[in-house]
Amino acid sequence: MIDTTHCEASEPFALRVIGDDMLPEFEDGNIVIVDPGGLVKTGCYVVAKVGEETLLRQLHIDSSSYRLTALQPGVTELVLENGLNDIVGVISQRSGRRRHQHKRYDL
Repeated sequence: MIDTTHCEASEPFALRVIGDDMLPEFEDGNIVIVDPGGLVKTGCYVVAKVGEETLLRQLHIDSSSYRLTALQPGVTELVLENGLNDIVGVISQRSGRRRHQHKRYDL
């Protein structure tokens, strides 16, 4: 569980990707840097709290909703009931076992 109640909550932090819902962009075991103050825009990758789960998904914003989608087909799209309040942070970097797996998303 991610504690966002302390002053450190605005500092970037790292998480390990678990599962394959976000292949091919994020492999199981990749480390991602989450920036709680990152720019939230449609198409960006975010970490969000949905019920009791913390999920890495791609964000899609339209005039009436904030939707989270996985990159793998067949994974249910989710609507953020509390909009931006459900977003923990924006993915700013990804790293993996090899240098070619490293990528920045905040440029």
